[in-house]
Amino acid sequence: MAVGARSGRDEGEERPDGIQRDAEREAREAEDAEDGAEERPQRSFWKELPLLVGIALLLALLIKTFLVQAFSIPSDSMQNTLQRGDRVLVDKLTPWFGSEPQRGEVVVFHDPANWLAGEPTPEPNFLQTILSKIGLMPSADEKDLIKRVIAVGGDTVECKKGGPVVVNGKPLDEPYVFPGNTPCDDAPFGPLNVPEGKIWVMGDHRQNSQDSRYHMQDSTQGFVPVDKVVGRAVVVAWPVTRWSTLPVPDTFDQPGIGDKAAAKAIGAGPAALGLAGAVPVVLWRRQRLTSGTTGR
Repeated sequence: MAVGARSGRDEGEERPDGIQRDAEREAREAEDAEDGAEERPQRSFWKELPLLVGIALLLALLIKTFLVQAFSIPSDSMQNTLQRGDRVLVDKLTPWFGSEPQRGEVVVFHDPANWLAGEPTPEPNFLQTILSKIGLMPSADEKDLIKRVIAVGGDTVECKKGGPVVVNGKPLDEPYVFPGNTPCDDAPFGPLNVPEGKIWVMGDHRQNSQDSRYHMQDSTQGFVPVDKVVGRAVVVAWPVTRWSTLPVPDTFDQPGIGDKAAAKAIGAGPAALGLAGAVPVVLWRRQRLTSGTTGR
C-alpha cells in the first residue's frame, strides 16, 4: 500500500507528454516574437514621410476633382475683390446637399441665357488643357460667369439712381464696390421680387459688369436659376501674393434683411483634408509593421 501511494504521487507530479510539448512550443514562440521585435525596430518617421505625402496628394486630387474646382477670372467685372487672371477655388460640395446660394456670396454659374454672346473664348494652354481633363479646371468649352449674390428667392431688391442697393427694405453698405463706382447709377432698377429658385447677381465693378441689371429683357429677366450655379468661390488661390478668403460681407447680416447665409466655406483646403485622411492610414500601417508576429 505504501508503495502504491508513493507511486501515485510520482505520476501526479509528472506532466503528460502532450502538455509538456505545448509548453515548450509556447516558450519557443515567445522567444521568436521577442527576437523578431528586436530585429524589426520601429521605422523612422522620415522613412514614412514619402508615403504620407503620396497619400495626401492622392486624396487632395480626389477632393479637388469632386468637391472643389479651380476657376480663372477672365474679366474685370469683380474688381477689386477679384482681378483678371486670379484663380479661385469653388466649393462644389454644399450644392450636393441641397444648399442654395446666399446673399453676399461670390458664386460661379453657367451662362443662364447667352449672357456671354459675342465674348471671345480664350484658348487654353497645355497645362490648362490637362487640368481640365482631370477636373481641376473647367473645360475651355464651358461658359461660366462669376458675380456676387445680392438677393435670393423671395427677396425684394431695388436700386435708385444716386442711392444704395436696397434688399428687403435694408440699404446695403458695400465696401467691396470698386473705388469710384456708384452702386447702380449706370443702370438703376426695381423694385423687383426675386422668384423662388432664382438669384439676383451683380459685379463688384459696377460700371464694368454686365450683370443681372443688363439682362432684364432676356428670357430669365435677369435672374439666375439656382440650378445653374456651380458653387461658391471661397478662396483666391493664385497668385500666392493675392491669397485670401471670400467671406460674406457683414452688411448682409444686418437684422431684418433675412436669414444669415447657411452655406459655409470649406474649413480646410484640399491639401489639408488630404493630409488628415492620410495620417490614419500611415499610423495603421506603422502599427501593423511594428506589431508582434501573432499570425504564426
